Parts: sequence; C-alpha cells; structure tokens
Amino acid sequence: MGFINRSWTPQKAEEWTKEDTITVILSPLIYVLLTLGTVFSMLLIPAGFIVLGAGILLTLLMIFIINPKVSVVSEEYEKKQKQYLDELERKVKCHVLRGIDIGLLFLQKTQEERWAGKKRSWR
Repeated sequence: MGFINRSWTPQKAEEWTKEDTITVILSPLIYVLLTLGTVFSMLLIPAGFIVLGAGILLTLLMIFIINPKVSVVSEEYEKKQKQYLDELERKVKCHVLRGIDIGLLFLQKTQEERWAGKKRSWR
C-alpha cells in the first residue's frame, strides 16, 4: 500500500489528508457491518459471519491506515502536556511559597493584634 503515508511529522499529522478521508468513509461502513454481522451471527444466519468478518477486516485496515498518524499526534500532545504540567507545578510552588510567607505574616500580625488588644483591655 504505497499510497498510504506511514511516516508523519507532528505538523503534517495535524493537517487533513487522504488517510483521514479514507478513515471517515470506512468508519460508518465498519459500524454497520459489525452491527449487522453481530446480529445475524447471533441468529445463526451464515451471511452474518461473513459480514462480521468483513467488518473486522475493515477495522484492521482502518487501524493500519490511521494509527501512525494518531500516534504522532499523541506523542506531540504528551510533550506539550508535560511542558504545561512542569510550568504549572513551578507556578504552584512559587505561589505556595508566597502563600506561606503571606500566611506567616498574617499570623504574625494577628498575634500582634491580639497582644495589642489584650494590652488595651488591661488599661
């Protein structure tokens, strides 16, 4: 199958290509074949087994066509997600440290106010 691209770059994988079109055409056909094949097979109609087999073969063909493209997109997404999580973790740590400083400052002021209040109440 030389007309099907099996190697993708992340930028090229994001574009709509003939592999996507083939998959969009095969998907509903596969759904119908698997559904009818399962029903007819359960009713023990011999044609149901053939239809079910055709649905399974077309499913494997669709996976063969689209899986390399989806894998590249998935890997690129995982890289972006890791960068985002690292950045988020860095920001959260920074805010937590600032929050601890602010919290300590707040506790210190609150304690001073309590002492100041107690001193006032003694007068």
